[in-house]
Amino acid sequence: MWSAYIKGFKAFLQLEKSLSRHSVDAYLHDVQLLARFLEQHHAAIAFEDIKLQHLQQFLQSIHEQELAAASQARIISGVKAFFHYLIAEEVIAQNPTELLEAPKLKRKLPDVLGVTEVEQLFSGLDHSTPEGQRNRAILETMYSSGLRVSELIALELTNLYLDVGFIRVIGKGNKERLVPIGDEAVKYIELYREHIRNHIVPKKGQENILFLNRRGSGLSRVMIFYIIKEAAQRAGITKNIHPHTLRHSFATHLVEGGADLRAVQEMLGHESITTTEIYTHLDRGFLRQTLEKYHPRFHNR
Repeated sequence: MWSAYIKGFKAFLQLEKSLSRHSVDAYLHDVQLLARFLEQHHAAIAFEDIKLQHLQQFLQSIHEQELAAASQARIISGVKAFFHYLIAEEVIAQNPTELLEAPKLKRKLPDVLGVTEVEQLFSGLDHSTPEGQRNRAILETMYSSGLRVSELIALELTNLYLDVGFIRVIGKGNKERLVPIGDEAVKYIELYREHIRNHIVPKKGQENILFLNRRGSGLSRVMIFYIIKEAAQRAGITKNIHPHTLRHSFATHLVEGGADLRAVQEMLGHESITTTEIYTHLDRGFLRQTLEKYHPRFHNR
C-alpha cells in the first residue's frame, strides 16, 4: 500500500511543488519512518483508518529517540505534506494531521555584521588576483541583493539587467523574482565580467553561469563558504560567519534603516512575512525607536 503512494508523493513534490532533490529526499525519508512505525504497531492499517492518536504515538516514538526538536519538527512537516497529498488525490476524506503539533522551536537569531564590518570583510579580499576580483563581485552581489548561496551560484549572464539595476533570481521552488542591485555591486560585476570572466573558457553547460572558477566550472556552496571564511580571517573578523551572514546583514540593515517589511520580504523571496519578521528582533534599539516614533504613549526616559 505505502510504496505506490510514496512513489506518487515523490512525483507530486518534484512536479507540482518543484522542490529540490534534497527536500524531496527528506520528505520521503519522513514518510518512510511513519510507514515503518505503523506497519510495526498497526499492521495493514488503511490510510482512511489512520487517526490523530496513531500519529501522536509515532511522535512519541521519535521523541523517545532523543532527536533534536528541529528534526522532529521537520519529520512532522514531511508527514503533514504526505497527508495533504492523500487529500488532494482523494485517497482520504479527512486529514488526521490537522491537529498534529510540532515541538516548539527556539528561533535562533542569526549572526550579522555591522556596516563597518561589511566594509572590513571586503577589505580582506586580495584584489591583485583574478579570484580576488571575482570574490569581490560575489560578496558585493550577496550583500547588495540579499541572495541565498544557491541563488548566487546559479546566477546567469542573461538574467543580469545591470543597465537598469536589476537581476532576475531563481529562488526556492524555481520561483523567479526581480531584485534590485546596487551601484557598487554592478561596478564589480562589470569589472569581473570584462577583465576576468571574458578570458575563461566555460565548460559545456556552464556558458551562461556568471561566476566561474579558473577551469570554467560554476562554484559550489562549499567554495562560497571558504571565500567568506578566508576574507573574514584576513580582515580580522572573529564572528562566526557563513555564506548566509551577508544575506542576514542585508536584511537587518534594511529593517534597521526603516525599510518596509513587505519590501524586504519580496527582495528576500520569503513565502511568509513571519520569516522576514525575525530581522526586527536583531536590534532591540530598532524596536525601541519604532515605539518611540509611532506609539502615542511611549515616551523617552
